Parts: sequence; structure tokens; C-alpha cells
Amino acid sequence: MTRYPLSALRTLALHTQGLTTPNGAEPAPTLEVIRSLFRQLGAVQVDTLHVVQRSHYLALWSRQGRYDPADFDRLVYDPAHRCLFEGWHHAACILPLEAYRYQIPHQQHLRVEPASWSAKWLAEPGSRDLIRSVLERVRDEGGLRVADFKYDGPKRDSWWDWRPAKHALEHLYGWGELMIANRVNFQRVYDLTERVLPDWVDTNPPTAEERDRHWVEQAVATFGACEAAQAADYTWLKRTRARPHVAALLANGVLLPIEAECADGKVREMLVHRDNLSLLERAAAGELTARRTTFLSPFDSLFWPRRRDVRFWGFRQSLEAYKPAVKRQWGYFCLPILHHDRLVGRFDPKVERAKGTMRIKALYLEPGVAPEETLVHDVAVAMRDFLAFHEADDLVVERSAPEEFGARLLEAM
Repeated sequence: MTRYPLSALRTLALHTQGLTTPNGAEPAPTLEVIRSLFRQLGAVQVDTLHVVQRSHYLALWSRQGRYDPADFDRLVYDPAHRCLFEGWHHAACILPLEAYRYQIPHQQHLRVEPASWSAKWLAEPGSRDLIRSVLERVRDEGGLRVADFKYDGPKRDSWWDWRPAKHALEHLYGWGELMIANRVNFQRVYDLTERVLPDWVDTNPPTAEERDRHWVEQAVATFGACEAAQAADYTWLKRTRARPHVAALLANGVLLPIEAECADGKVREMLVHRDNLSLLERAAAGELTARRTTFLSPFDSLFWPRRRDVRFWGFRQSLEAYKPAVKRQWGYFCLPILHHDRLVGRFDPKVERAKGTMRIKALYLEPGVAPEETLVHDVAVAMRDFLAFHEADDLVVERSAPEEFGARLLEAM
């Protein structure tokens, strides 16, 4: 079994994630370029947090630099350009429409064996009638939001305590009867799948086994290099369910075992896809390098393989938005800073849209990382593009550790 150095593994992981292109060398952000990035990534997570651009827009900016988010939306919601869709993958994600058929087995499963919370609601009197009524309204009126259904019932605190129409719409969406046709102020617009899904999309469902094996293979190809257990982290698969597919793909030579030198000094067995082996060899020979400096969403797919952030980068990614403020170490929505093949720091931003100001409430470098000239310059280049992407003209750094880094960054800006 061949052993590969940490630098080569980092570079491969970043390359398969579209994170090695030098700043300024990105292709023009055409619709086709955006579509191509999605084919490469396979899925991009959607989240509601909005202190800066939402996570799915950030994921594309990290790789592409400044672009028009309206172009992104066209590919998801405009019938004339639609080639992406909202579905459930690692979490709520946007995926290429070529992946739609892999949603179908789960849609069919949910009808027969609903989740416990779903089964409880479906057992309530009138729930099935409500689903039929909601579906009929969508069929007659076109795409509808939850807000389009009148509700005068009690308002309670639980996040899951949806109004009844929301339950009905989510069940119809989960079963594949409806799709997300649009977003209005980020509110979902649900419409009939037959009106949203383009005719060219393959709707022949794979078996659950075929789907799982496809996802496991795609995981290793997209992650670049990962441990066998981490191949399940690309989607919602349980690791025990992914294990036999990993074994079969290894036996067939689709996946290859390697020895990986890790950031903690240990050597671990990992997997690469056979199509990526030449890339790994080039990275080991220094022919393929990571030259990008950018900022990553906390939900970026680079972090989906659990514990690989520590294995490869000695960096522990943490989203603290859902912690009480007093328990946060870094901040509400910290973005990791990628500099070439290292994760060198993080910062907690908030865009003040009315003022055109990007406020960094805290800026950190990782232990042992010095604010040397090249790093400061490259972060400043990325920060200028980050501000432009958010239509912000001013940068404020409230706190920096070390203090010198924030001062030098502002000076370079």
C-alpha cells in the first residue's frame, strides 16, 4: 500500500472540491461555469443563517470569487435555465438535476415508513384530508408558500411546531409530489413536481442498494481522500449501511486503499477513487498545488467528512450560532480562512447592509501561524472580493488575535 504525504492529501482534497485555483485565475462566472462547479461538488448545503450571504451562495463564492447570485438562482428556479434543484442529501441541499432519480427511493420509502414525527402527525384526525386539500390548491392555483394558507391557530415556541399547511406541504415535498419551484424572501414556493421537473430528467428510480453504492463512490471521488467510514458522511447514510458498499467498491478496484500521513503524525488507511489516483500522484510530485486564499462557509462540503478537518489540517471546524453567546469560543458564524493548502484562521463577520459595512467582530489566526507578508496580502485580496460580493465598501475589525494581524490586514486593504 503506497504512503502519501500530508501535503499531497490536502492538495487532492482541495482540488476535488474546486479550491485550488489561484485568486484572479477563475473563469468568467457564466451560467455554464456555475453549473460545472455543481457537477464537481455534487451537492451544496442550504441554510437559513444570513449574517452574510447565505451558505449556498458563499460556497460558490469561495471557489469562483465574485459572481451574481441571481445567476445561481436562475439555475435553480428559472424554468428556462433550470438544471439544479432543492433536495435532501447531506442535509437540505441544492443538487444537479441529474441526481434527482437518486431521491426517488427515499420518497417512496417515506410513504411506507414515515419518520416517527411524521407518523404521529399523519395519525391525527384530518391530516390526510388536509394533504389532499393542500395538493388540490397547488394544482389549481400554481406554486404556493406556507403564508398563502390562512391559519388562526395558536402560536407556540417549538421550531417543529409548524402550522398544519406546512406539515402537509412538507409531506408532499418529501413524497415527491411537490418540488421547490422558487424562493420569495427565502420562503419556499411549492409546486407540482410535474410542472417543475424538466422533461429531460431521468426519473427511472435506482434500487436503494444502487443508490447507496452510487453515493459512496461519489463521496470518495468528491472528497478526494477520506477514511472508509467517512464515505457515509457525503449524505445521510448510516456508516453501517455504507460499509458493504465500500468493501464492494474496493474489491472491484473502483476505490483504492492508501496510507495517509496525517497532521497528528499518525498514518491512517484512507481511500481514493481510481480516477483521482493520477491527481494524487501529481500532488505528491509537486506538479499539482493549492494556490487559493479564500473563506469558507461553516457548512462547506470540505468539512462534511467528520474529523477530517483535524486529520488533514489540525483545525477543528465549529459552528457556534446555536450555542448561547457565553459558551462561544470563536463567534456566531465564523468563516475558516483557507490559505493555499492550510486552514490558517477564522473570522466572525456580519454585513451591515444599510451602511455598506462588513464588520468583523473577531479575527483569529491559528496557533503557530504568523501574520507574515504573503499571508496578509493574500487575505487582503480575498477580503476585497468578499466585500465586493456583499456590496460593502468599508471594513471594520473589532478584535484580532494576534492584534498585529488585524492592523496589518486593514493597512493592506
